[in-house]
Amino acid sequence: MSDATPAERLAAAVSARFRSWWSRRHGHAPPADDTGARPPSAEGQAGPSQRPPSALWRMRTTVKDEPGSLAALCTALAEERVDILSLQTHPLAEGTVDEFLLRAPGEVSAAGLVRTVSAAGGADTWAERADAHDLVDAPTRMLGLAARTALDAAELPLALRQLLGRCTIRSLPAAGAGRETEGVPAEGALEETVMRLRAPEGGVISVERPYLPFTPTEFARARALVELDARLGPRVPRARDVLRLSEGSAITVRRADTGDLTAARAMHERCSPRTLGMRYHGPVKDADRYLNHLLGPRFGRTLAAYTASGRLVGLGHLLWDGDETEVALLVEDAWQRRGIGGELLGRLVAMAAEAGCESVYAVTQSSNTGMVAAMRGLGLPLDYQIEEGTLVITARLDRAASGSRLPLGERVTRD
Repeated sequence: MSDATPAERLAAAVSARFRSWWSRRHGHAPPADDTGARPPSAEGQAGPSQRPPSALWRMRTTVKDEPGSLAALCTALAEERVDILSLQTHPLAEGTVDEFLLRAPGEVSAAGLVRTVSAAGGADTWAERADAHDLVDAPTRMLGLAARTALDAAELPLALRQLLGRCTIRSLPAAGAGRETEGVPAEGALEETVMRLRAPEGGVISVERPYLPFTPTEFARARALVELDARLGPRVPRARDVLRLSEGSAITVRRADTGDLTAARAMHERCSPRTLGMRYHGPVKDADRYLNHLLGPRFGRTLAAYTASGRLVGLGHLLWDGDETEVALLVEDAWQRRGIGGELLGRLVAMAAEAGCESVYAVTQSSNTGMVAAMRGLGLPLDYQIEEGTLVITARLDRAASGSRLPLGERVTRD
C-alpha cells in the first residue's frame, strides 16, 4: 500500500468500515438489548478493562455533492469509533442531506459529533439521542405507518409525527382555516421548516419543525400518507366492548366519529348547564359547535358509551394538541357516578400510551370532583396546576399504561 494514492487509501478505509458494518448487520450484531437507550447506572460504570457503554444517535448533516465528500465524513466518524448503522440520502438542489443512525461510545456527546462532522465537511449538522425503534429501516417504517393509517383515519397525525420526528402538527378545518388554505395547491406546499398539505375533507394539515428544515424526500413521503388517507375515505375500527355495570346495566364502548353527531347533540340536550359548563369551559349555547370538531378523525380519537337501548350517555376524547395530548370526558347527568367516566378515561390513556405519548393532560375546574377522581384512579404520577379556578392535571405515562384498560366491571363480550 506504500504506492497507493491518498484517494486509494481513503477508499480502502471506507470499504473496510463498510464491510465491518455489513458483517454486524448479517449475523454478527451485538445483543438486541444493547441499544444504548438506557442511561448508564452507577453500578455499571466501565472499569479499566471494560468497554464503555454505547449510545444510539440520529444525525443529519449536509455535504457537498461531489466525489469523496461522504467518504471523508465516514472516515472521520470511524476514527472516533462511531459505527454507522444506517444511512439515508436526501438530494437537494445544492448538496445532499445525509441522515445517519449511529452507535457511538458512551462518552461521545452531541456536540462532539457535530464537531467531528463539521471538521470533515458537514454543514448544518443536527444530532439527538435515538432508541431501538429507530433501527427499523425507512421502507419498513413507511409500510407500517401506511398500514396504521389504512386501518384508522385518526392515525394520520400520529403517523406523520412518527415519520418526521419531533414536530407540531395542526389540523385546520376548511371553515376556519382562512388564510392557511390560500396559496396551498392540491399537491401541498413546502417552505423550509413548514409543510402544508390539503386534508381530504378540506382544510389544511400543517406540519412545523423549527429546528430542522424538511427535505423534498420527507415532503413526498408525508404527501403519500395523506393521499392514501384520501383514497380510503372515512373509516373507524369497528371493535367494541360490552360491559356490565355494578347495578347490572350493560354499556357498549366503541370508537365514535361524525356519524354519532346526532346522538351526541341529543345527549347535550339532556345534560345540565353545569355538566356542559364543566366540560366545555364556556357558554353552554356554544357546546354543540364543538362536536363536529371533536368527532372528526384529524383531531384525535373519541370513545362513545351507549346503553342497551341505543342511547349515547358518555363521550371520551383524546385530542392531539400540537406536541401534547389532551383527554376530556362528558357523561350525561343521570349516568354519572357509575364508573363510566373512569372506564372511558382508562381506555383513552391506554390509547395515548400505545401511540407513544409521554403524558396526557385534562383541563377542568377544581370543583369537578368526578374528573379529579377519575384521573387519580389511573394510578399514574400526576401533576396539578391551578390558575384562576382552572385546574390542569397532567398524567405521566409509561409502558405499563399501554397494557391497562382499567375495567369498569365484568366484561361480557368483545367483537
